[in-house]
Amino acid sequence: MRLIFLVSGLVSLALGIVGIFLPVLPTTPFLLLSASLFLRSSEKLYRWLMDHPQLGSYIRNFREHKALPLRVKIISVSLLWLTLLYCAFGVAEHWALSILFLTVAAGVTAYLLNFKTLRD
Repeated sequence: MRLIFLVSGLVSLALGIVGIFLPVLPTTPFLLLSASLFLRSSEKLYRWLMDHPQLGSYIRNFREHKALPLRVKIISVSLLWLTLLYCAFGVAEHWALSILFLTVAAGVTAYLLNFKTLRD
């Protein structure tokens, strides 16, 4: 089981890192999952993740405050809408797919804005 947790944690970590750059993939949930899986499989990787200067802050902020920094909210929502508007009107060939893209954008936006804003 430990090997399964370790491999799953590494996959989740990779998805979380990709999610930093792709607005459709959520970063924080994947990093939280990675931390949980590493806690059960590798104390060394868990400590590395929690002490990482960039990635660790996502996990700590969410665990301690259940909040996202304002900068993260603005960048995430902006990139999300830019990407999905392009997909809806530039890529989708059927109106139903365009509506699906816009619905996903609205849902993810509502989800992100539902979190408290972390103030410095």
